[in-house]
Amino acid sequence: MFSVQVTHRVPCAVFALRGELDFDSMVQLQEAGDRELARGRGAGAVVADCSRLTFCDSSGIGVLVRLWQDLATQERALRLAAVPGTVIRLFSLTGLDQVFAVYADVEQALAVDTGHGTTVDADLNGPAQPKERQKA
Repeated sequence: MFSVQVTHRVPCAVFALRGELDFDSMVQLQEAGDRELARGRGAGAVVADCSRLTFCDSSGIGVLVRLWQDLATQERALRLAAVPGTVIRLFSLTGLDQVFAVYADVEQALAVDTGHGTTVDADLNGPAQPKERQKA
């Protein structure tokens, strides 16, 4: 069973992902993303709280990539928070660890807007550890 609960914490939207994100459930995330994209260019980043995500397959990764791309066209960001080690490993294997901004928790992902956020350095065999975010 998969669900997406959307809340807004100015200036971001927080998507709380729960359960298994796969081919059968990806439409729920896709629909939540479409509703958020309809808010438009100035609506702020989307933080995906993955702390209760128990599984993610290639379909789930695909919908995350599409959401990341669609948000980028609006000059908005997708930030992933509290990503389980198994999903981090998938990101590493596919090179998506170089694409997605991953944070230790939702508060760290939200803190980016205040200049206090840190990305994480993921240990593929354990929990993600915070590291200082590199300035571009």
